[in-house]
Amino acid sequence: MNNYDIEITDEILKEHNLNKEEYNNIIKILGRKPNIVELGVFSAMWSEHCSYKHSKPVLKKFPTKGKYVLQGPGENAGIIDTKLGIGIAFKIESHNHPSSVEPFQGAATGVGGILRDIFTMGARPVAILDSLRFGNIKTLKTQHLLHGVVSGIAFYGNCVGVPTVAGETVFEDSYQDNCLVNAMTIGIVNKNKIKKGIAKGAGNPIMYIGALTGRDGIHGASFASAELTEENQKRRSSVQVADPFMEKLLLEATLELIDKNLVIGIQDMGAAGLTSSSSEMAYRAGTGVEIDIDKVPKRELNMNAYEVLLSESQERMLLVCKKGNEKKVEKILRKWGLHAVKIGKVIKEQKFKIYENGKIVADIPIRALTDSSYKYFPLKKQKGIKPEYLKNININNDDIKVPDNIEEIFKKLISSPNISCKSNIWRQYDHMVQTNTFTLPGSDAAVINIKGKDLLLSTSVDGNGRYVYLDPFTGGMIAVAEAARNVSMSGAQPIAFTNCLNFGNPEDPEIFYQFQKAVEGMAYAAKKLNTPVISGNVSFYNESPQNAIYPTPVVGMVGYIKGKNKRYVKQYFKNEGDIIVLLGETKEEIGASEYLKEIHNMVKGPVPGIDMAKEKALQKTCIEGIKNGIIISAHDISKGGLAVALAECCLSGKLHNEKAIGAYIELQSDIRIDALLFGETQSRAIVTVKRENLLRLKRIASKNKIIATEIGKTGGDRLIINIDWAAKKYSKKLNLDLNEIEKLWMTGVNEYV
Repeated sequence: MNNYDIEITDEILKEHNLNKEEYNNIIKILGRKPNIVELGVFSAMWSEHCSYKHSKPVLKKFPTKGKYVLQGPGENAGIIDTKLGIGIAFKIESHNHPSSVEPFQGAATGVGGILRDIFTMGARPVAILDSLRFGNIKTLKTQHLLHGVVSGIAFYGNCVGVPTVAGETVFEDSYQDNCLVNAMTIGIVNKNKIKKGIAKGAGNPIMYIGALTGRDGIHGASFASAELTEENQKRRSSVQVADPFMEKLLLEATLELIDKNLVIGIQDMGAAGLTSSSSEMAYRAGTGVEIDIDKVPKRELNMNAYEVLLSESQERMLLVCKKGNEKKVEKILRKWGLHAVKIGKVIKEQKFKIYENGKIVADIPIRALTDSSYKYFPLKKQKGIKPEYLKNININNDDIKVPDNIEEIFKKLISSPNISCKSNIWRQYDHMVQTNTFTLPGSDAAVINIKGKDLLLSTSVDGNGRYVYLDPFTGGMIAVAEAARNVSMSGAQPIAFTNCLNFGNPEDPEIFYQFQKAVEGMAYAAKKLNTPVISGNVSFYNESPQNAIYPTPVVGMVGYIKGKNKRYVKQYFKNEGDIIVLLGETKEEIGASEYLKEIHNMVKGPVPGIDMAKEKALQKTCIEGIKNGIIISAHDISKGGLAVALAECCLSGKLHNEKAIGAYIELQSDIRIDALLFGETQSRAIVTVKRENLLRLKRIASKNKIIATEIGKTGGDRLIINIDWAAKKYSKKLNLDLNEIEKLWMTGVNEYV
């Protein structure tokens, strides 16, 4: 009997997030009781974070194939083809729980992990995006989390030398105890150099490369698969420690190994560390692994097999090379000042075998850890129940008084947390390193140059948890539509997306309903827009004893601008005297809006409706208008509605070192003024054209069955909006000084960063 053969009590099972039924199934799988090492391995691999046991059946609803898809879900990252000899690898992942407990390290290691997912595919990272959500900005807790998270993202990305080019930051009370930190990375890979996480070839060596293994991050995967209680918040040992300088060395060494064709398979030691990387690589190849714990490089004394297998120390990779190439691998790693140690080998028997001090301490069938179709795998087949709150969640517009003080309302909205400028956040990020960034943060989407190719990439992350909370299906559709719309506003054709699905406890049928319906809505929109899902992440258990977060699917979209001209535009007004055109139709919708929340203190529906055929037509109109050199600037209308979008078009040029340009607007309408100015009707955009190109734009819009309305022209130092209700013989004017609204816009959140 060794020291791992301790009695497995109910308390130990609870510590490992395993229930009695799962424990009994482990006994059936092994034909005996597990020791504590094996229990730890099952705990990690059967955690929600690694197994997707609640979400896997639902995720099958996503479209994952298409003419551009080279690699879909199931690998370290997805890859799309450019038809130019290169692929674009990208993925988004969450680091929510760690960031809520230790914001700097949680966010920094989140960036590090997603970078490794990209370069393990053989891709050089060229861009980082982030999607962040916090509670009330006026609370000290939120200010602490915001500062730590932003500093962590800046620290890691800036040190590694990968630009952070776009993102979003949202504040809602539901995220007070559970901030969301979702990080996305994009990389460029030669199509002939793509590598996967596979352990092929019995007898081939398994090599450990990168940083030493410590005790940080133990139980990280199971920590991310539990509610964030006060007890869990004390588990700082479950949060990893970041070393971006080590990551930079590992990145360059990995790409050199791949370039010299020394890699059969490679995978990041991410969630569940050595356990997940080795077992998943073996499962994909239909093999097994044999690992000697004594050979694993360690930075702390007396680490045992349990600790080594479950550690999530950062900047580590597992590599399989052809037998006989070990010295070549070691030589390259030494050049970069890193470890390259043979710690085991690939075996024919599909087993996960771990040795320590010459004795076997874990012997588990690979499929039992990784295959959701395996007999005893804890795959959950559950159904959601429509939440009670949805039965009385919608307002009647007539019950909301039509306001007279529209100027005061506008000023309050433009300075509100979710609408005001976030420049003090993204100015901490280096967004120009690598010199590929053509459109800086502060526009609808980032635009990145691919050197040596007739190709620009456009990318954006987007999501609206409030919409999904109020209408999961429609909110899911809008998340995909708006991310694609942002990309199309730059002139790019949306190609594919990755997603990070942030929800509460999936064992709650009402939360699982939110998850099911949101995925169904996203899948529906993806099919209509021909934008398949190529990668992603599910983050459950984002709740505290007080409340669950709003259900928050975040979409990271990538689009192409191809050809010799490679025309793209930004969101802000470029010239004095240009014609301003509203594309799309404004409806009498105020439900779910920032206006309803900020002015009336109500989080109520109905969520704005969306017609995916009209959405696709709007995007097509913008892309065609930009490609033909007709559209000069383009900005979608989202949070805050038409008035806020116009103000952003006036002001955001200053974020790109250009001047602010005013506008004179004439609106004729029969709908209520708050819906007209602040409603969030979908599938709309503000674009500008030269007077001589107005008819050309209208012809394109008409061909696509999109309403194109001339509403004004650019110029001056004020935003003036005249509204005329001809039928009622009534008019209203909004007359705003740009300097005044700029001060309001710049101080809403920036003063807290």
